[in-house]
Amino acid sequence: MFAGLLAAWQGAVVYYDLPSVILPSPVEVGTALVDASPMLLRDAAVTGATAGIGLAVGCVVGAALAFAMIHSRTATNTILPVVVALRIAPLVAIAPLLFLWFGRGVPARALVVATLTVFPITVATLDGLRKTPRSHLELLETVGASKTAAFVHVRVPAAAPSVFAGLKIAATLSVVGAIVAEFVTLTAGIGYRVFETAAYLRTAETYAALVVLSLLGIGFYLVPVAIERIVWNP
Repeated sequence: MFAGLLAAWQGAVVYYDLPSVILPSPVEVGTALVDASPMLLRDAAVTGATAGIGLAVGCVVGAALAFAMIHSRTATNTILPVVVALRIAPLVAIAPLLFLWFGRGVPARALVVATLTVFPITVATLDGLRKTPRSHLELLETVGASKTAAFVHVRVPAAAPSVFAGLKIAATLSVVGAIVAEFVTLTAGIGYRVFETAAYLRTAETYAALVVLSLLGIGFYLVPVAIERIVWNP
C-alpha cells in the first residue's frame, strides 16, 4: 500500500508537471533526505531531547498530582481545575509567556512540553488509581497490611493499564509540544528546520524534515508500548 501511494505521488507529479516548490516528487524528497541527513539527525536529537525531558517532567508531576488527589478531595478540587485549564489554554498562547519568563533554551522548551503532557498523565493515573477494587483493599486491611503495601501491590497494578494508555498519548504530545516550542523560539530542532526550509521554498527539504519528524513521533509512541509489553505483559 505504501509503495502504491509513493507511485501515485510520483505519477501525479510527472503527469501534472508540478514544480518541486509546490510538490516535490518522492525521488526529490528521498534525495533531500539523504543529502541533509547529518543536519536532520542533529535536529532530531535536539527535538528528541526537548521532548524527552519535558515528557519526563510531565510524568513525574502528573503522577505526583494524581497521588495527591487520590488521597484528598480538597486536593482534587484544587488541582484538577488548574490541570484542565492548562490543557484548554492554547499552547501557542502559553509558550511565549514561558519563554519570556525562562528564556529560550532547552529547559524552557521542555517546560512547554511538560505543560502539554501533564494533563494526560494526571488524568490517566488518577482514573487508574480510582479503579482499584475496593474488595482488594479491604482484604489487605483485614490481614494488617500497611497503606504502602496496599498501594504498591494493589493500587499500582490496577492503575497500570490506564497509566500506560495516558503515557502513549503523552509521548506523542511531547513531540508536538517540542515542535511548537521550536516554532516559537526558532532556535534549533526539527520544528525550526521545517519553518526555515519552508520560508526559503526548499520544499523537498521541508518534506524530508517532516519524514524525520514523523519517524521521531512514532519512535516516542513505541517506547511506552515496548515498556508495557516488557513490564506489564512479560
